Amino acid sequence: MDLRTEIREFLSSRRARIAPEQAGLPAYGGNRRVKGLRREEVALLAGVSVDYYVRMERGSLAGASDGVLDALASALQLDEAERDHLFQLARQSRAPSGPRRRRPAVTVRSTLQQVLDAISDAPAWIGNGRYDVLAMNQLARALYSPVLAEPRRPANTARFVYLNPEAAGDFFVDYDRIAGDVAAKLRMEAGRNPHDEEMIALVGELSTCSELFRQRWASQDVRLHRSGRKRVRHPIVGRLDLDVESLELPAEPGLRLNIYTAPVGTPTADNLALLASWAATQQTLATELEAHNG
Repeated sequence: MDLRTEIREFLSSRRARIAPEQAGLPAYGGNRRVKGLRREEVALLAGVSVDYYVRMERGSLAGASDGVLDALASALQLDEAERDHLFQLARQSRAPSGPRRRRPAVTVRSTLQQVLDAISDAPAWIGNGRYDVLAMNQLARALYSPVLAEPRRPANTARFVYLNPEAAGDFFVDYDRIAGDVAAKLRMEAGRNPHDEEMIALVGELSTCSELFRQRWASQDVRLHRSGRKRVRHPIVGRLDLDVESLELPAEPGLRLNIYTAPVGTPTADNLALLASWAATQQTLATELEAHNG
């Protein structure tokens, strides 16, 4: 993941999607050779020289001030996630270049596991920006049983989505949207940590093994981790339409707490209660088996 290439492809892809009329510019002539805006039109909208914008689009953001980046974000009509990504790319450009870095293995503190276990009525789990599942409560383990069926650990929902598309398509009602979100959030994370060895390896693995991932990755789309809705078909209790809250953990940079809930009285709330009962039974059976074997 070369940083200059990332910058070039991101800026050119955002420029290509804006028609002159969308930017309030006259579209002279009917035979435009470029898709979207020309470089000189972006420079005009951003209030910089054409040469300066060309240098930026070639991957040189190191000297760009926050004011210039703001102007460029406005010219390219970037949304919040895209603007954040642009600033992250610029920040990485200013940082001294370094080798790939292997992050220390992340272990979730025992007190955080206690927090997860104290949440008994909602699936809750902690993960990182690479979609590694690092800790779960009992109900989350029951909910994500299809994801956990793969023995590799830590379980990784990006691998599940792209490397086991048949099972993921059965599990996620909105599989196509989920696939797009996963690639876009991985790209956002890669912009923040371009030298992260595990991220580089994950993107390489998904690119090698999944044509769909290659397509989604090439789109240059980025998304923020936010609240939303997740609809799944669980093999035991059926359809669950879940509200998702994804919360940053300030004491554990890079980790997020994800909690899935449903309004009281809805079919999903009833099915979650059923899933909790099933999960408790599974836990009991496992404990009894271990005791018997002991």
